[in-house]
Amino acid sequence: MLSICIAATIFVGSEREIDLASHEATISPDFSGDVVLRTGPVLPDLWVPSPSKIGVEVQLGKSDTASLPELTARYAAIASQPDGQIAVVERAVTSMALAALVQGAAIGAVPLLMWAAIGPERRRGLVSALPTRKGAIGATVLLVVVAAVAVPTGWGQQDPPVENWSSLQDFVGTAVPLPEQARDVLVLGDASTGQTRRLIASAVSSYQQGLAFYSKATDDAADLELREPDADETVVLLVSDRHDNVGMDKVARAIAKAGGATNVFNAGDDTSTGERWEAFSLDSLGAAFEDFDGRWAVSGNHDNGTFVRGHMEEQGWTYFDGAEIDGPGNARLLGVDDPRSSGLGNWRDETGLTSSEVAQRLTDEACDADERGERVNTILVHDADFGDDALARGCVDLVVGGHTHVQDGPTAVIGENDTTGYTYTVGTTGGAAYAIAIGSKLRRAAGVALITYREGRPVGIQSVTLQTNGRYDVDDWVELTYS
Repeated sequence: MLSICIAATIFVGSEREIDLASHEATISPDFSGDVVLRTGPVLPDLWVPSPSKIGVEVQLGKSDTASLPELTARYAAIASQPDGQIAVVERAVTSMALAALVQGAAIGAVPLLMWAAIGPERRRGLVSALPTRKGAIGATVLLVVVAAVAVPTGWGQQDPPVENWSSLQDFVGTAVPLPEQARDVLVLGDASTGQTRRLIASAVSSYQQGLAFYSKATDDAADLELREPDADETVVLLVSDRHDNVGMDKVARAIAKAGGATNVFNAGDDTSTGERWEAFSLDSLGAAFEDFDGRWAVSGNHDNGTFVRGHMEEQGWTYFDGAEIDGPGNARLLGVDDPRSSGLGNWRDETGLTSSEVAQRLTDEACDADERGERVNTILVHDADFGDDALARGCVDLVVGGHTHVQDGPTAVIGENDTTGYTYTVGTTGGAAYAIAIGSKLRRAAGVALITYREGRPVGIQSVTLQTNGRYDVDDWVELTYS
């Protein structure tokens, strides 16, 4: 019991810095049952009830944004697909709780160890001294110390802070109807300027539009007429160029479910700059596909630096280091990060390679594997052009990528050894017109593809496109045949 009380005290006194909602944020847990979001000096703080007795206060810090309207647009997009950010907070709080339990157990064991170290003779002397005045004072002091440790700060605060808080509906006014999901949100009433109210109202409107559009697209995906895989086939969903559009993640997941996909390829450009503030996009994608059998990815030219790859690998995504690896349905995979991005272009332990050098290394690796009898069935790259030479030499079955934001293929290529291979480029899954796709609706048509594998080889591709008006276009399943 003492260890639990100590652990609780440590838990409520702890803090942790995380990347949340495009901010550097600090979270502090408690037992209030409240979730309080401290947004800073301009936007109002928010309160929502926690689904458990454990509460948390989140203090948002620095963020890379050019304007306040841009920031509120991000908030609206993230709020419409919050699973990734919720998972980030839950992981952090769980980790803090486990750390507190370990520390509490260690500290709680100290009295027991001391009691054992005293020995039976000395223990009998201490017990016999309890009825005396000196013993009673000592026991009282000990109980006071234990009580001070055992009652953590904030214990039993179950009610939300009523003073200075008002409902979000009252804050934005009746002219902006709230969705059911936002009915319990409270707003700190101090931030009451007209500009702030207009920003919040705009964010709520964007939130509603995005939620409605992507929720309908998610529901409609269940009715798509997609090819049903046979029992001996494995289907992989291909996504690329999301560019922070977290709204499409549940849509892509729904299409995958409808098409029988149990694995996912990610051809990169999940972000616009590769900075830490875009962790929300990576967290959303991770939450959408966390239960898939396999998740393989490469970094795109916009995923600058090493943050994107490192963050995705922490969530269980598999990246490539210059050698072929096992893939879905007993296929062999090869891939490489896009070398045009700062900090990328690694080939095993080398850096600073040009695009042509990376393409040549990729081709040589694929053809060497083919000569060894370990044919590469799929090359995953951000830009499918990097696999052109491997196809020309007849060393690979399929090259897939994105980058152009326009669907292309599958196109058959006859290699110099008379072996057939295919190249395919998927459209932008985020519906991105440029390097960022955050918004309440698609900026251009969004595309994914379903790749079917049988006995280790890709045998078919079906493209699915969601138009800006919410209509789906489903291409015929194209069979891949090999000479």
